Amino acid sequence: MVAKELISEKLPFLKPTDTVGLAIGYMGSFKVNHLPVVSNMEYLGTVSDISLLEQSDQGSQLEESNLTLFNPSVGIDQHIFEILGVASTYNLSVIPVVDENNRFKGSILRDDLIKSFAQTSSISERGGIIILSINPIDYSLSQIAQIVESNNVRVLSVYITSPPNSSMMEVTLKVNTTELSSVIRTFERCGYDVKMWITSDKTIDQFYSERFDMLMKYLNI
Repeated sequence: MVAKELISEKLPFLKPTDTVGLAIGYMGSFKVNHLPVVSNMEYLGTVSDISLLEQSDQGSQLEESNLTLFNPSVGIDQHIFEILGVASTYNLSVIPVVDENNRFKGSILRDDLIKSFAQTSSISERGGIIILSINPIDYSLSQIAQIVESNNVRVLSVYITSPPNSSMMEVTLKVNTTELSSVIRTFERCGYDVKMWITSDKTIDQFYSERFDMLMKYLNI
């Protein structure tokens, strides 16, 4: 999934001639902390609510105010992972999208970005989670998939993480069932260290929330 597929049609942009008060009103109405400033469809930069609230005269135009604009943006064909990186780096609630000539094409809501990430990574599909602790030299995705599929279970997604201060890697499997006992037994018979498994929807949601926070921190490095 790329930026042009994530653009929100409902989000407004600001013009240099708009007032500070109007900009604050837009942000309140759409529950965002940032909006792009655009002149003749050229992207000039992004303004934050903090910068706007520091202005003493809400009737002044943006171009007349002592505002600090910053210039985060993504290209129309940038991948969702790159967009997540920009959103995390600048802590954006709205991500501007531009073409190769810096022409403004629209904006992406951070909430929409997170929902799309969840859909593309099988997070929203019902199923269970199995976490394996593996020595990196022993990692074989084909063998892991074969073990899962031998129990008539399908792998929906795979995530690999490296816990701090550990030489082991964690392989997180999302599978299409919450009946995990046979799969776990097979892993253990094959010598795998099954660190954790999750079948509760509530616990899975909490797990993904924690992992998403980890992803944001990783992308921000």
